[in-house]
Amino acid sequence: MTNEKLICIVEDNEELRNAMSTMVSMQPGLLHGGSFANAEIAAPAISEIIPDAVLMDINLPGISGISCVAALKNRFPKMQFLMCTAYEDSEKIFSSLKAGASGYILKSEGPGKILAALEEMLQGGSPMSSSIARKVVSSFSQMEDKNVLVQELTKREQEILKLLAQGLVSKEVSSNLFISIETVLKHIQNIYNKLQVNTRVEAVNLYLKR
Repeated sequence: MTNEKLICIVEDNEELRNAMSTMVSMQPGLLHGGSFANAEIAAPAISEIIPDAVLMDINLPGISGISCVAALKNRFPKMQFLMCTAYEDSEKIFSSLKAGASGYILKSEGPGKILAALEEMLQGGSPMSSSIARKVVSSFSQMEDKNVLVQELTKREQEILKLLAQGLVSKEVSSNLFISIETVLKHIQNIYNKLQVNTRVEAVNLYLKR
């Protein structure tokens, strides 16, 4: 029981909220901590529950999901937030990340991808739908070119970074390369250290600019 992660959901669409709640409840290693229809109800409740992670919709009635994340992240720095939304709008993406979200997944990806992204985030990753990752990457026009750092990565690290750039999550990288998830996560941390970055988006951007 000690390894189970407590998850809360904030989603105004009742049907989708119930489906996501069921999805989390059925997943081994995850515990459903509560589901809420708006930020006004969610913020105080989540402050009491203190879950490990929150699946957060953006377009909520009243206070937005982005504002809710910013407020909660300020109080609970270790709490993780996965934005689960229909929006690919660049401004919303960057506002979410600035507010403290660790990942950004499209609802259209389906339950399997959402769960995979949630587990990726809980293991220290920064999951994003591939279309979102490409949009973010294209926006980093001011980032300094660090081509030499990418070239210093080992062959295995470059293989992993290439797969991350294609939108794969750690579990998929593990399956593709026939190595354990723990090994993948260790390589990813080494990649971050060598490239002097803190997120998958920054690492992928440097890779694509090599």
